[in-house]
Amino acid sequence: MTAIQETAYPRFPTDIPPSELDAVYTPTSHEVQWAQRAKQPQQRFFLLLHLKAYQKLGFFMPSEALPTDLVQHVAQQLGLRKPPTKTLRKQYDQSGARNRHAKWIREYVGSRVMSGQDRLWLAKQALSAAESREILADIINILLEELVRHRFELPGFSVLLRIAKEARSEVNLRCYRTIVSGLNPSGKRMINALLEVPRGDGFSGWQRLKREPRKPTNKEIRSYLQHLKWLKGMAAQLPDIKPLPVAKREQFANEARALDAAKMARLEARKRYALAVTLIHHQYAQSLDDTAELLVKMVQQLASTAEQHLQTYQLEQRQRTDRLVSCFRSVLMAMEVGSDAANSVQTVVGEERQYWLDECEEHLAYAGNNYLPFMLRPFRAKRSLLYNCLEILEFQSTSSDPLSMELIRLLKETRRLKVESLDLESLAPNLVGTLSSTRWIPEKWRALVYLDANAQQVHRKYFELAVFTLIKQELKSGDLFVAHSDRFDDYREHLVDWDTYAQEISQFGEEVELQTDPKELCRHLKEQLTNASREVDAAFPANTHAEIQNGRIVIKRNQASGLPANWQALDNEITRRLGSRSIVDVLVDAEQWLGLHRHFGPLSGYQGRVEDPRLRFIATLFCYGCNLGPSQTADSIKQLNRRQVAWLNLNHITEERLDKAITQVINAYKKYELPGFWGTGRHAAADGTKWNLYEQNLLSEYHIRYGGYGGIGYYHVSDTYIALFSHFIPCGVHEAVYILDGLLKNQSDIQPDTLHGDTQAQSYPVFGLSYLLGIRLMPRIRNIKDLNFFRPDRRFRYKHIEALFKGHIDWQRIETHLPDMLRVAVSIKMGRVSASTILRRLGTYSRKNKLYFAFKELGKVVRTLFLLNYIDDLELRQTIHAATNKNEQFNGFAKWCFFGSDGTITANLRHEQQKVVKYNHLVANMLVLHNVEALTRVLREMSASGIPLSEEVLKALSPYRTSHINRFGDYSLDLKRPVDHQLYELGIID
Repeated sequence: MTAIQETAYPRFPTDIPPSELDAVYTPTSHEVQWAQRAKQPQQRFFLLLHLKAYQKLGFFMPSEALPTDLVQHVAQQLGLRKPPTKTLRKQYDQSGARNRHAKWIREYVGSRVMSGQDRLWLAKQALSAAESREILADIINILLEELVRHRFELPGFSVLLRIAKEARSEVNLRCYRTIVSGLNPSGKRMINALLEVPRGDGFSGWQRLKREPRKPTNKEIRSYLQHLKWLKGMAAQLPDIKPLPVAKREQFANEARALDAAKMARLEARKRYALAVTLIHHQYAQSLDDTAELLVKMVQQLASTAEQHLQTYQLEQRQRTDRLVSCFRSVLMAMEVGSDAANSVQTVVGEERQYWLDECEEHLAYAGNNYLPFMLRPFRAKRSLLYNCLEILEFQSTSSDPLSMELIRLLKETRRLKVESLDLESLAPNLVGTLSSTRWIPEKWRALVYLDANAQQVHRKYFELAVFTLIKQELKSGDLFVAHSDRFDDYREHLVDWDTYAQEISQFGEEVELQTDPKELCRHLKEQLTNASREVDAAFPANTHAEIQNGRIVIKRNQASGLPANWQALDNEITRRLGSRSIVDVLVDAEQWLGLHRHFGPLSGYQGRVEDPRLRFIATLFCYGCNLGPSQTADSIKQLNRRQVAWLNLNHITEERLDKAITQVINAYKKYELPGFWGTGRHAAADGTKWNLYEQNLLSEYHIRYGGYGGIGYYHVSDTYIALFSHFIPCGVHEAVYILDGLLKNQSDIQPDTLHGDTQAQSYPVFGLSYLLGIRLMPRIRNIKDLNFFRPDRRFRYKHIEALFKGHIDWQRIETHLPDMLRVAVSIKMGRVSASTILRRLGTYSRKNKLYFAFKELGKVVRTLFLLNYIDDLELRQTIHAATNKNEQFNGFAKWCFFGSDGTITANLRHEQQKVVKYNHLVANMLVLHNVEALTRVLREMSASGIPLSEEVLKALSPYRTSHINRFGDYSLDLKRPVDHQLYELGIID
């Protein structure tokens, strides 16, 4: 049964703080005047009492059930010596005056009671909500929003609960019917067979279905490709599930993944088949993504290995270079002495002419950092695997250019040929002219790929390498997509249609405060860039923190601000007063304050509740958030065994639910006074830190910058120190792809509009897209001397900063493609596609994608505006530096919380790895919340005892304190221990 506390259904707190009574429940002079229609003072009291309660709740409560604090406050405001007794309040509730007053209050507030027709409308809203939500509390919250928006009086909670249950049941049954109606008898037999355990086999087909790729060795890749063929064969026999809402597909897949074969077999047949079909399609799409990712990584690995070999070769070939230069010098000297040039050359070269020619040819083959020849040897070992990927993936083009698809077809047709060269004139005559006139490969590769000037004969292996490199490039840029996949699908299918765009663009422009008319936007940006560049140019001689050296801008290092006087003594006193607490006790306190366990019901929404949900949740949170693992957690916390801890994680916990709990912690944190001294909440910084993983999984990858194998925990941290969002990504992915997701998915009360990042966040498309989404991107710049500024017009020249500008803006390109770019932004805002999905495509060069060039051009404008501000404004640079430092501090604090198993994520399943990062994020935020509560109490005590606490001192504090938290020792989950109430209202300084 869903409890009222799990929803946003209005209710009074146990104790109403005096400040809230004064601010919210004090009748205004207009309300007091309005209440004069009630003739007697006692009647006016009841009228105003229920008015203030109704304004808060949206429905009427019995007088005797209203909080005593509220009753006394209203009586005091009206000058009554004492409020009416409970007996009088009960008599009032049974009188006709109450109904008359209720009518007056509804008229005054402007609300209305629901009719029978209105209840049908509410049921339709519940059906709509149930298509994207499974948890009853979420459905009820959506209904509450709709009721308030349409100014309806709220019905009873039990009424909303019943409507939500009926809607969820109807939507789920409809989805089950949709799936099963398209399932033929052979498909049902296939699913039933998956749930059986064959004799002599240790696991069922259902368990095999959930397989994930391990470390991508040649043997593992071959095995995984066979697994993909098996999935493809099953998926071909099943009905398409795309008509189902995305949220339902994800819900059914999560639910099916959590069940073993035996539990699946016990489900009602219709639900069993629906869940199985959904999971098979999900696993098939994920396996296609994995295979495409493997192809990309194998080609990238071939290139990186070849580049390393080229560098080694270049170091080893210095002697050859010296010999060639010496020979050339001798030829020149002989020509200078002799009159006959040919004889002079013959005298020097003699019979070794061919030798010197071969030496020159080999040297030139590797000149200009041409690493392609070094790809041949490792390519032979990977060639079969790459072709197998090519055969099983169904590529399609997102553009009208057929070249890539024609090249893929040619590779497939010539795979079995036993030749060293290919005659394109006979194999693909239509391609010859296109290849010779198109820059589909780097110019330095052409001499190796083409064996003749007419591009009719090609070196087979070099040609194959070039085509695989092209496929890799176009998969990353989105010019190619993989049918039926997820991450590598056609992103255009997720964009809103043009009719929807036309309906939404006006409101979108108002929300993000953006001019949506192409001409007006270009005019505004050009004017802004013109004014900014002229102002910075005029002020540059007075800028003591920046100078231009050899045509490059140099920013002087900011001087660090010192700590307040007597800081160390104050910090020591704070540490002493904080005392010592077990990390488990801290988690218990925070959970008792917020009731976070209520977010983690059964995945299906139908199963019964577990016993001791609070105990089970805290133990599971401690297990995975601190990385102890189920066995060690059970050894440390005696109340539970290993299976109980692992079971709750598998059957009740999802990333989405962890995000909701994180949001609740953030909202509680925002209520305190202390974070306001650290930041405004309008700024956030995004940065990643490497988490160690075992090498036996696909996500684990060696990271050059961080060193070692692992994945990247990517965090968005508010300038108030609390982390707003987290994401787990592979090491090989450019972090800037995910920089906007954190702000767009953030549902907390802290809503930044300015985003800081490390140097990797400065690409043109990221700047362009963030601008259209209303996000001010201001990354930390470490290589500003290498960045280009762009003029608003080619005619513009500057007196002091002319050397910084390397080009001008193509305003026509921005104006022409602005509707296409805005369509992408509207789609992101509406949740149809994620910003990372778009940036993953736009972050890679594409000669075909006009949208790439348009976002790049817009990004040039926005980044130039930022860079001009950056070199001119010292305070801005200090703000960016402070925000990014807080992000780095949070990374260290999160790892401090993750102390089990030497800080290595032991899970090998990707969705479990991603959940572990969310668990750890939640633990870190709960500790930050607890530290702020403890610091608030301690600072209040210090202030009351006469210790001076200046604003400078409070700003120097941080909630990432760890000295008072004991991570080790005997852990005891004592839920009966008294927990102090949170003191949101407690001021630090009088």
